[in-house]
Amino acid sequence: MSHTSESKSGDLTKTGMALKHDREWDYELDRIVEAVDERDAKKVGLQFPEGLKRRGPAVTDDLRERLPDDVRVLLSGQPCYGACDLDTYMMRRTDVFVHFGHSPMKESDKIIYVPLFSNVDVEPILKDSLDELADPDENPDVGLVTTAQHMNKFEEMRAWLEERDFDVHTRRGDERLTHEGQVLGCNYASADIDADQVLYVGGGKFHPLGLAMEHPDKRVVIADPVNNAVSIADTEKFLKQRYGAVHRAMDAEKWGVIFCTKIGQGRYDQAEEIVEANDNAYLITMDEVTPDRLRNFDMDAFVNTGCPRITTDDGPRFHKPMLTPGEYEIAVGNEPLDSLSFDTFHGTW
Repeated sequence: MSHTSESKSGDLTKTGMALKHDREWDYELDRIVEAVDERDAKKVGLQFPEGLKRRGPAVTDDLRERLPDDVRVLLSGQPCYGACDLDTYMMRRTDVFVHFGHSPMKESDKIIYVPLFSNVDVEPILKDSLDELADPDENPDVGLVTTAQHMNKFEEMRAWLEERDFDVHTRRGDERLTHEGQVLGCNYASADIDADQVLYVGGGKFHPLGLAMEHPDKRVVIADPVNNAVSIADTEKFLKQRYGAVHRAMDAEKWGVIFCTKIGQGRYDQAEEIVEANDNAYLITMDEVTPDRLRNFDMDAFVNTGCPRITTDDGPRFHKPMLTPGEYEIAVGNEPLDSLSFDTFHGTW
């Protein structure tokens, strides 16, 4: 039985999508087989995001049917939450390395990116979003952004809005982003457009929440085609949580400054600056930043210079306050409290 087109799929909650409807994915197996043939490869490495790891054996079975018997297929067991989260150990030890579920953040001949586009129909949710968007006769300007999984429907979304007299504003963010109109969980530069309302089409609340934080002058309408729900990004609860973490850290004496060694998440210069300016700050390096790993360090608070989502998504799980670099500057008195902002990544690796 072929698994190239699955009728059911795992959920992508860790990558910004919650899947509740059946759908098909295109694993682009022909492209993988072609690369194996061209490179005379003997080892093929497959990396899936967390919610799709259970699809790994099925995809491996399909590849085994198509590949020569002497080609070994390896599945990465490393955590994976984005295109910045590559299994570099596997990459170095395989002839072909395939990263599923995200669009390229860094072009490389070594890596085959298979974005796994969604085929959920976006028209119903676009219709529902009209209830929250301004009347185009009064305010026709609207920004349009989405995630990698829905990028294949982007032009369809734009055309649908334009047919209803909206003036759709889009742009490609910076070099960290692959497509025009694409947002990441750590980068919302694509929303830096001349419109005071932005339509985010995609699953999950994290992306539009970050977008609303980075662009507080814009009203962010969330159109979720997976869960069939339209809402408005509300930053109030998130801000209360972040202000609470900063206040708890204001009396901290010993600081653990975390540098993430994952290839696409390191901000070493920023980590080093903090340590150089604070005799009571200690540089801690690690790949996967988890509460258990930090519990054994006798610190009063931590600063995370790795993926912003470690702080914002997982912050409440850490036993001591976990701050972004900007929040750290507030906690130690270098910046005013009202300068609190969302931590984002810009640029490349």
